[in-house]
Formats: sequence, structure tokens, C-alpha cells
Amino acid sequence: MTNKPVGSQKVLPQKSKVKFYFSTVRSRVIPILKRIEVGDYPSKIARIYGWSKQHVFYYIRKLEKAGLVRRKVRSSAVFYELTGKGQKVLTSCEGVVYGSGVFRLHKCQVLFPIVREGVYPVGDFRSVEMVNWTALLGLVHGVHVRKTTRHWIVHVEALYGRYPDELFALAKNLGDRVARALMSKYGVLLGEGQVGRGYELAIDDPVAKLLSRYFCISTAKRKMDHSPGELEGEIDHLSRDAAVEYLLMPERVKKLEGQILGLSSQVEDLRGDVH
Repeated sequence: MTNKPVGSQKVLPQKSKVKFYFSTVRSRVIPILKRIEVGDYPSKIARIYGWSKQHVFYYIRKLEKAGLVRRKVRSSAVFYELTGKGQKVLTSCEGVVYGSGVFRLHKCQVLFPIVREGVYPVGDFRSVEMVNWTALLGLVHGVHVRKTTRHWIVHVEALYGRYPDELFALAKNLGDRVARALMSKYGVLLGEGQVGRGYELAIDDPVAKLLSRYFCISTAKRKMDHSPGELEGEIDHLSRDAAVEYLLMPERVKKLEGQILGLSSQVEDLRGDVH
């Protein structure tokens, strides 16, 4: 039997290796895996990070070939989810950095002060407020925009992630891209955007899911109520600091347990000295 030249042999797909540059693992692979983990679809991932859809699909195809994500078809829509291997990779990369839960940032607005007015459409300008401005601004991401006498206000869609600061950075990034589009289209000059008050950082919590069936709780930092559907069993943190406190709670409990054990040991020593 004649052996075929080595160069003509086909490499089996399962034996091939997908290669990524080290820099893209941190800047592309991990962020995309994080967004897929919380249920974002490719076009939304592109909107969040300001990348093109083709750019996102390029990496998703590589991740799919590497066995880290898999495609799921629901009705006629295509979604992606992490495989067990993909979840293991993501956990090993960030499990010690980010919290165990997934936060949802909603009711978030980014306010841009008007430094100089622009030239706006003739007619009832208010008739286009609070609608989807994708076509109006020529953007690839869907946004809702509102104008007051002092500000342009960008209403950011709900964002999902493991770390509060990450979500605020994503919201600010979306708002900044909208502001640049507004300045380019209408000639308006806008100042630096700031995240407005009234946002909520919601996170699933088993205690909240149980207790919210019977009563509502509200403090200056958090609220917990019974809301059917997506909001059921969530704690709404009303500030970034409140969400960070929530993330630190397990470590604080461990610290208290250690202090109690130390005190118990000292009490036993004192009893021994007395006897």
C-alpha cells in the first residue's frame, strides 16, 4: 500500500487547534464569552462594545470551532450559549475577580450638557423623542434619546454582567457613541456625559425570591419586592456602592466568623485560667 505524502493529509476537525493572540484573549475572547454567558446575542454584543457584527461573528465562529460556545436555534432566531468547556474557561479566567451573580443595570440614563445648540429638523422636534433613533442617527445600535433645554439624555438599554463597574463603563461607552453621532448630525456641541440618578442594579437572590412572596422591603440603598417575570427574586441596589457592599458580604461574613472563633478560643483560655 502506498503511503500518501504527509502534506496531503487532512487534519481532523477535532484535532485542529484554534489559535488566538494573547492580547485578543483579554480584549475579545473573554468579553464575548461573558456576554454570551448572560444571554446576549451577537448583534447586542456588537452594540455594547462598539464593534461591527462581522467582527463579533468572526470570533464566535472561532469560539464555536474551539468548542467553547454552541449554536441554538429558537423558532427562526439563532442564539449562542457556553459549553461546559467554555464555562470552565471563563470561570478559571475570572472566577476569582468577579462576583458569582449576574447584575442587570436598568433605568440607566447618560446626561450630556449642551454647550452649544445645533441645527435641528424643522417642525415638531418632540415628535421623534423617546423613539428608536437607530435610523435617525445612522447608528448600528438601538437607542432612546430625549432632549431638554439643558441636556441630551441617552436612555441605555438593560445591560447584564458580573461586575457593577463594568456595566457603568459599558453604559457610558454607549452614551458616548450616541453623543458623537448627535454632534456629527446636528452640529450640537455636548459636554462630558454623566450617569444620572435613578438607575437600578438588580441581581437574583434566593432569599429575595423567598421573602418577596410575602412582603416588600425598601431602604435607602436597596429594595426588594414581588415583581412577576424577569424581576422575580431580585434585589435592586440603588447605588454602585450598595452593589459593591453586596459583593463584599461573603468576605465580611467569613471575617466575622474568624473573629468569633478567635474570641471563643480566648474565652475558653480564660475559663481554664479561672479553674
